[in-house]
Amino acid sequence: MAKPQIWVFMEQRSGALHEVSLELLGKARELAAASGGTVAALVLGADVTGLADTVIAHGADIVLLADHPSLEPYRLLPYTFILAQACREGRPSILLFGATSMGMELAPRLAARLQTGLSAHCIDLRLDSDGNLLQMVPGWGGGVVATIKCPRHRPQMATVMPGVLKKSEPSPRSGQIINLPVGADLDVSGPRVLEIHREEPQEMPLEAAEVVVAGGWGIGGQEGWKLVEELAGLLGGAVGATRPPVDEGWASEAQMIGQSGKTVRPRLYIGVGISGMSHHVVGMDGSEFVVAINSDPQAPIFEVADMGLVGDYREILSPLLDAIRQRLKP
Repeated sequence: MAKPQIWVFMEQRSGALHEVSLELLGKARELAAASGGTVAALVLGADVTGLADTVIAHGADIVLLADHPSLEPYRLLPYTFILAQACREGRPSILLFGATSMGMELAPRLAARLQTGLSAHCIDLRLDSDGNLLQMVPGWGGGVVATIKCPRHRPQMATVMPGVLKKSEPSPRSGQIINLPVGADLDVSGPRVLEIHREEPQEMPLEAAEVVVAGGWGIGGQEGWKLVEELAGLLGGAVGATRPPVDEGWASEAQMIGQSGKTVRPRLYIGVGISGMSHHVVGMDGSEFVVAINSDPQAPIFEVADMGLVGDYREILSPLLDAIRQRLKP
């Protein structure tokens, strides 16, 4: 088996690394251990040299560093140019991105420039005996998990959903830092950012919640959705959703869990009116304890549940809410 060079794009905002980048480093380290390959981390931005030690501690053998004022904040064209130039010179076998807003914009642009393939929203990565990257992607409405590989073109590129891989833990390590060239003309390349406005989240982030109460199409409407929100509030948790409640306007896009949404790993996950198709399950099957409430005893959600309650969710949630309120009384 060929020894691959596995590169990971380290997404950062204002000097803070995104968690998915550390998760990808852990997977890259695993692939490198199985193949005898090396792991390189791409760090782009302004005043980001200090991140090199952190990246090495989390598994990188080499840090490819582009530290320049024109690279903060993130802009698509300058980042694409630097990454394409680095790939043409370094010739990596594998290049990984997080399936974040930045990664989903940057990775396809770079793949097109390098004339190679890209698998999006992967949930796992492996190597075959020839060093090809096997990329697991839920497909066909979540009914199957497809295995994709790109045997003819390099680099093999993939974006991976945040939260599905185990984050690498830091350890004392040594590594090499290589500075990438940054041309002065990049400062005027493409649109310029004039102002950044950040909005603070109004509720607990799903990824950080120890309790998640999620609702699906079976809720039936906005009135029923209030029961989901009330239960989450009483339990000190966050509200999650499948795609239909988001499309109907009962929940926001930020609350969606699954293949095209967020991945959660709470201590307690309560799914209400959720059928349990795999494109949703991939976003919550790392939960410690899963309670499913559904009127259909054959719903797939019961296959991954630790406790299943069959019946009308209103008849189940109403007494449950009353009992919780009684317990919370001073």
